[in-house]
Amino acid sequence: MAVGMKRKRGTDEIADTVIPPQRKSRKSTSESPTRAVSEKPTSVPEDMEPQLQRIAASNRTVFEKKVWNLLCQIPRGSISTYALLSAHLGSSPRAVGNALRRNPFAPQVPCHRVVATGGALGGFKGKWPRDGEGITIDEKRRLLREEGVKVDEKGRVLGTPWAAFV
Repeated sequence: MAVGMKRKRGTDEIADTVIPPQRKSRKSTSESPTRAVSEKPTSVPEDMEPQLQRIAASNRTVFEKKVWNLLCQIPRGSISTYALLSAHLGSSPRAVGNALRRNPFAPQVPCHRVVATGGALGGFKGKWPRDGEGITIDEKRRLLREEGVKVDEKGRVLGTPWAAFV
């Protein structure tokens, strides 16, 4: 970010006033700021409608509901990353991971489709073992493979992460 300096009027001296950079709005002018969290985005498959209703009816935080609604947009057989979800939400990957850890609707609300940026499986069901293995990681790997996601011999998913969030 560039920081500008302001000149004093009528002199060539530079004042100590720092001009803060302009912040750009992340919201598109076509998107309504009053859109409800429970509103169904157009790219969510029909079979996810019951899950969206369960999310909307839950007494969880607005942020958690936003994360879980995004999960419903990731197509079967695709993966996305913590970083892509957080960029879409204007949040941090860690905050997204925490919301996924608290997902009471897994695996129907498919948090298993979210992996680390480098393709590592990451955690599952709130656990991220030190060695990257364990029963929960085996379950995540199994769920992904059943959906057609390719996992290499080192346990990393192959393919391009899905990022077409609405």
